[in-house]
Amino acid sequence: MPFVPSQTYVGSRQLKVTDEANNLSFPVLVHYPTHTPSAPTAFGPYMMDVSPQAAVSEGPFPFVIISHGNSGSHLLYRTISLHLARHGYIVAMPQHYGNNRNDNSLGDKVENLQYRPRHVSMTIDALLANETFGKQIDSDKIAVVGHSFGGYTALALAGGEPWKQVGQPVAVQHDSRIKALVLMAPAAGYFIPVDSLAKVTVPILLLMAEHDPYTPAWNADVVVKGVPDQSQVTLRVIENAGHFSFISPFPPAMQNPGFLPSTDPAGFDREQFHNQLPAEILRFLNNKLWRLALK
Repeated sequence: MPFVPSQTYVGSRQLKVTDEANNLSFPVLVHYPTHTPSAPTAFGPYMMDVSPQAAVSEGPFPFVIISHGNSGSHLLYRTISLHLARHGYIVAMPQHYGNNRNDNSLGDKVENLQYRPRHVSMTIDALLANETFGKQIDSDKIAVVGHSFGGYTALALAGGEPWKQVGQPVAVQHDSRIKALVLMAPAAGYFIPVDSLAKVTVPILLLMAEHDPYTPAWNADVVVKGVPDQSQVTLRVIENAGHFSFISPFPPAMQNPGFLPSTDPAGFDREQFHNQLPAEILRFLNNKLWRLALK
């Protein structure tokens, strides 16, 4: 049965995952249930109510990996990660190598299409092997949440066969441990060729923004029409939302019209939306992961 929190706080640890084959490493921030009281803690310009290095509550818990958007940050989905951790999930947020706010050197290269799913799988491996987290993770209940290019990452992991925009197939690493996906304004254009999503059979919560010039409505069509069982996809279009509305609200000092990730269509209340979005994601994951476990 899904975890019912009782005086549960959010613990926080930062790990490093090494891809020895490609001579690189990347940071991973982990949020998880703990009984150690938390306090507002600074992560760069962002404040999170967490207990750093706290002991993990007794599990096992479902496991979620959040994949950030193109040239984004693993810190941008903290409203989602904190809510999931507070309600009985271990959540890992990798900062994608060569495709983040500090280093976007791989942003338009085929290596980025290959590294992203590979590194999510490596993050799963690392957490399952970790002395602190390994015994507390239910390896039969693993999901991926992806925004924008993170949605590409999630689909590739779950069996998608991507193609470069110029028409060449891209060899990616699939991961059969993934049991559910949450796609927020996904970059699905890499899966337009017929049968690109034929192997994606897991339940999907597909959230699209009504006003999105970056991943417009046809991206949803690619997913819904591409998977073999359309009944596995729960599609919802967020009224008046924009592409960046799925990112956690920025501190007031960072909110300005010149910083696009902080902007929304006129009249859209991102603060209010993020009081609802994490709970919707939690309900979907609880429903799908626990139902699958009972089969």
